[in-house]
Amino acid sequence: MANKMKSHRGACKRFKLTGSGKVKRNKAYKSHILTKKSQKRKRGLRQSTTLTSADHARIKEVLSK
Repeated sequence: MANKMKSHRGACKRFKLTGSGKVKRNKAYKSHILTKKSQKRKRGLRQSTTLTSADHARIKEVLSK
């Protein structure tokens, strides 16, 4: 009898699935050394974005429950 795969808990905290099945992620480089970054750049880093197609299949596999 095969055991069920467990979802990767770290990935579940970092990625969300959209209604159409795309993977949503937050942007990096917003945690420290913020003084040299422009306001425009920091504003852009607040927005979430979708995962690239290269990583899409790998992340969807570890998210499956």
